[in-house]
Amino acid sequence: MNFVFIAGRLGSDPETRFTPSGQKVTNFRFACSSKKGGKEDTIWWRVTLWGDQYDKMLPYMKKGTALMIQGELSKPQIYNDREGKPQTSLEITATSVSFSPFGKSENSNGSNSGNKTAQANPAGFEPSDFDFEPVLQGSQHSALQDDEIPF
Repeated sequence: MNFVFIAGRLGSDPETRFTPSGQKVTNFRFACSSKKGGKEDTIWWRVTLWGDQYDKMLPYMKKGTALMIQGELSKPQIYNDREGKPQTSLEITATSVSFSPFGKSENSNGSNSGNKTAQANPAGFEPSDFDFEPVLQGSQHSALQDDEIPF
């Protein structure tokens, strides 16, 4: 079993349907972006939610909403796109979905007026709500010495 934890934004509004046996299934596309060498790279995922445990979240989940998802990774599928280029399809069956406390919806214009912030971030968290010290890398980081580790 391969479990992954990803953070990103909804690439589409969730679509809910029912199987012939009556089980609820919700699907959506999800984008995870990172910057490497000044270039932005985006990985697209197909996410599946089974059952109704996230029904209260669904009205707030719109294209551009920031989420954190944990789930089981299916075997990647390789296919050829319309232009004949090989592409990889990544799929997750989600076991945990939560709104990200970092960042606002791409649909938000940066102001706190209106319902856009409430819809995109129903928990009401902002990055400034958390007191973090940035983690420094390399020689700037004050690493713990062996005798300072509590175990």
